[in-house]
Amino acid sequence: MITSPAFAAKRYCILGLARSGLATLDALMASGAECTVWDNRDEARETAVSNHPEVRIGDPMEIDLAGFDGLIVSPGVPLNRHPVADRARAAGVPIIGDIELFALARASLPPHRVVGITGTNGKSTTTALIHHIIREAGVPTIMGGNIGLPILSQPPLPEGGVYVLELSSYQIDLTFSLDCDVAVLLNITPDHLDRYDGFAGYCAAKARLFAMQHDPAHVAVIATDDEPTRTIAATLTAPREVHAADVSAEDQRAWPALQGPHNAQNVAVALATVDALGLDQARSRASLATYSSLPHRMERTAEHRGVLYVNDSKATNPASTAPALGAYPRIHWIVGGLPKGDSLDECAPHFDHVVHAYTIGEAGPVFADQLEKVMPVTRAELLANAVRSAMDNAKAGEVVLLSPACASFDQFRNFEARGDCFRKIVDALIAEDANQQEDAER
Repeated sequence: MITSPAFAAKRYCILGLARSGLATLDALMASGAECTVWDNRDEARETAVSNHPEVRIGDPMEIDLAGFDGLIVSPGVPLNRHPVADRARAAGVPIIGDIELFALARASLPPHRVVGITGTNGKSTTTALIHHIIREAGVPTIMGGNIGLPILSQPPLPEGGVYVLELSSYQIDLTFSLDCDVAVLLNITPDHLDRYDGFAGYCAAKARLFAMQHDPAHVAVIATDDEPTRTIAATLTAPREVHAADVSAEDQRAWPALQGPHNAQNVAVALATVDALGLDQARSRASLATYSSLPHRMERTAEHRGVLYVNDSKATNPASTAPALGAYPRIHWIVGGLPKGDSLDECAPHFDHVVHAYTIGEAGPVFADQLEKVMPVTRAELLANAVRSAMDNAKAGEVVLLSPACASFDQFRNFEARGDCFRKIVDALIAEDANQQEDAER
């Protein structure tokens, strides 16, 4: 794990003991800090005490926060309306997250560099892609933040290593001293507006990643394909601006896991980032062919009878589904879930790619009413019904695409559970078809 003398003899209160909270506790205790922790779940508090008998249990809504060096909260805590924020401010206690602790620990780590990636859509893929290119170049690297293991739980890199961090706006809100060697912004579309003072507040949260860059040698890489990113770029000194159009469709054909216009943007950003790190461009481009999709993000899950099955369960809003529809010419589209709005207008430019739509979940009826005006629709309601219908209808050369444009919480625990279910249904139906074929041949 990552430890630091910067935390020795300091007092911290940790609110939230999920995976990152427990990793934070481990790192702070190993660094000689004194910790008070709280989680509403009994089992979480019991785990903390079991791992660290000397830890103190205390609800930050009840204990005196004066004298603590920091209140460390999960990014999921809505600071704009949670009363603990006012209590901490009244006590003069900074509210921070594990990324800020990593930033504070950097001075005691072997010399290294940090890449921080933010944006509304594509963060995980771009983070994983940059990490892949760096690793293929033979440079020590790990990724963390909003992807993979908590950063503090991972072993420090040797000298010359590169930490690649996916950073949500919530994580940036809790970070104040992360001076990234390369700070990256992909795109900004309306999202998480319940946490901010309108869209402008959300954009400002993203822009703070660049405000933390104080070394003039550090680089800002921005995909200026939308107005909000162009506005932020205009406030910076010499940012490296890239565009999805910088990557040709002909080039993309050589990279099976990086199809579609959104991945063109991801690739353009990734190549600009590793160029800023000094990596060889020819070698970097060659490594794109060996990149594998992250689970649930345009993940090629199966191919059967010439039909490709793609799991894009991570697409939880229309803006993230739109480029997936642009990636293939003939699509059987499974769409729906818990809606973030009533409109699919952002997907409309690619409706001509959809052969047939299959609506599911809470949004199903509303989406079906919209889509039936421009394409054939099956009101499937359940994911299993949708996959079976799509498999029956799809012809060789076509794609069955789960890209729901909705959150998953109406029928699934999270988008991962939804994507896993899609995979299992596809596998089961392919196996069923194979068994029927065997029986017919006997």
